Formats: sequence, C-alpha cells, structure tokens
Amino acid sequence: MNIAEINLNAAMGSGSVAAKLINCGFNTNCLRPWIGKDGRSYISATENGKLIAKPVNNAVATLRKEDWIKLDEVIVPAAKARLKLVADLRGAGLEYGLNGMGYTVLQTERMSDIGDASISMDGLREGANDRPEFDLINLPLPIIHKDFSFSARQIAASRNGQTPLDTSTAELAARKVAEEAEKLAIGVASSYTFGGGTIYGLINFGSRILADITDPTASGWTPVTLIDEVLSMIQQAQDAYHYGPYMLYMGSSWNQYLDRDYSTNYPGITLRSRLKIIQDIGDARTLDYLTGFNVVLVQMTSDTIREVVGMDITTVQWETNGGMLINFKVMAILVPQVRADINGKCGIVHGS
Repeated sequence: MNIAEINLNAAMGSGSVAAKLINCGFNTNCLRPWIGKDGRSYISATENGKLIAKPVNNAVATLRKEDWIKLDEVIVPAAKARLKLVADLRGAGLEYGLNGMGYTVLQTERMSDIGDASISMDGLREGANDRPEFDLINLPLPIIHKDFSFSARQIAASRNGQTPLDTSTAELAARKVAEEAEKLAIGVASSYTFGGGTIYGLINFGSRILADITDPTASGWTPVTLIDEVLSMIQQAQDAYHYGPYMLYMGSSWNQYLDRDYSTNYPGITLRSRLKIIQDIGDARTLDYLTGFNVVLVQMTSDTIREVVGMDITTVQWETNGGMLINFKVMAILVPQVRADINGKCGIVHGS
C-alpha cells in the first residue's frame, strides 16, 4: 500500500503501536518519525516510485533524521554479517516477498509428478491420461524481534554534541534478530508451529535425504574421503531427481581442515578449493551456527528452498512513561520455506 493512499495524520495519532500499524496498512515507516530542520515531524514515504519526506501533524517525533541514520548504520551491517545462508538464498533470487504483517501464514501447494510420455510411430497409441496431484501446506510467518530503549534524558544529552547516542545496544539487538533468522534457515533453532504449519530448516526438515560423513578426526581419514562422500551425496540428490546447481554448507568445525593443502602433490590447492571445482557445486562454505562436522548439499532452486521476506530487518519506535522512555524494536519477518514434492522428494542431502 502506498502511504500516500492513507490518512497519515490519523494513523500517526494517539493509540497503541499495533493500532498505528493497522491504520498505516502495516507500513512500519509510520513508527519511524523524524524531526526535520524546520522542527516539524516527518516520515519517509514513497510516492510515484520516489522517496519523499511526508509531514505528519498529529505525531511528535523524538529522533532527528541523523539519529535514525546512525541507528541504521549500525543495525543493518550487524545484521548482514550474521546472515550467510539467508544472504545466499536472497542473492540467488530464492526469495518470496509479501507484506508479512498482514498475514500469519503463507499457504502454498505441493505438486506430484505425472507419468512418462509415450512413444509410437503414428501417434495413435493411447497414452496415459493423468494430471498432477496437489495438497496445501501452511508456513507460519512469525516476527523475530528484540527490544532496546533510550531515556528522554539520554537523547537530550546527545543533542548537545558531547555524549552521542550509544548504539552498541542497537547493534547487539540487530545481531540477535539476524542470528535467529539464520538459525531458522539452518534448522538449529527450535521449530516454530502455528496455524497447522511448522517452520523447518536445512537439517531438521523431515524429507531431507540423509547421508554418512566420516569424522575427519577418525583414523585413516584423508581429504579424498570427503571428496568421495560429497560425490556420493550428489548422486543421492540426482537419484531423487534434483540435478543442481548446488551449494555445499559445512559445520564450523570443518574450517581447520578446509584450508589445508588437499595433497602434498598439489601444494597451494586446499580442500575447500578442491570441493569448489566439483561440477554443479557453486561454493563450499561454513556456517557459524551449523555445528560439528555436518555437511549439507542444497539444490539452489525455489522448489527446494526459498526465503520468505515478510519484512526486512527494520527498527520502529514508540514512547512510554509519558514520553520519558523511548522504546525501540528491531524486527523482521524472515522465514525459510524448505520444500519437497508431494512424494517427499527433496533437493537437500544432509551428511552427518
């Protein structure tokens, strides 16, 4: 919804945070007012595809635009640093955007395959007349959030130029939100169930393919052992009709082995670089929250996994205690959607 299409002054008036969001069509900019150079209150709005400053009459902003910029400058980079898997999915175009505040679940269909085509000389042979089967899946869309606050006195003191706002708490809050989104995507966070659906990640999705990986601390292990096992994982994916392209994600314990020389015969070629030259593997990366010696092969296509972006990481503000306490909430709706077809075939191979 374009902010210009609603009555902002009514939306920014008195009422709870939730009421303001509802009146704004769940556009979080209505909870990010800032003080202009003329002393009036503004919010950032989009009109005709351009970002403009929109004055609001019934709300008093607490922060200047420079204060919001300072907060965003620490929050956004802190969050991005923790989002390796999520960033890979979005960078590969594997994302689905919607106004997540307006939905509690995302409903999608799973589809089965149909039979093979027939071969005949004249085309008169009667072929199988079938069609795919469908069923419905619900994916919960929870909000990931972390709160922090400044007192009105802290903000007033920052205005004199001697004690700028301490943004370390905001940075930590952003990291916590990003970490939880990343853990959900990997599958190491507690599963979240709502509306008849459950959020799963790479290593707790029930339809993933399982494989055996040799612990590199085991007697007789060599880098070739891992190469052979990864090739076997690729074969398992292809046997399930998932032919790539793939990404290889590995537990953080692999780092000390990945950057060693692959072989004494090939100095300078590491195990990591050797994995990357396997056909159809785009990269071999370790993930901070994928522990131990887990190895996950992921087909990077939307029928295997995508990130549902209901709300990018953002910060909203409201006042309590008569305006003496300025509350902030870093929030996001970033949910992985791991998928299998109706027959349970999935493009994720989990080696452990």
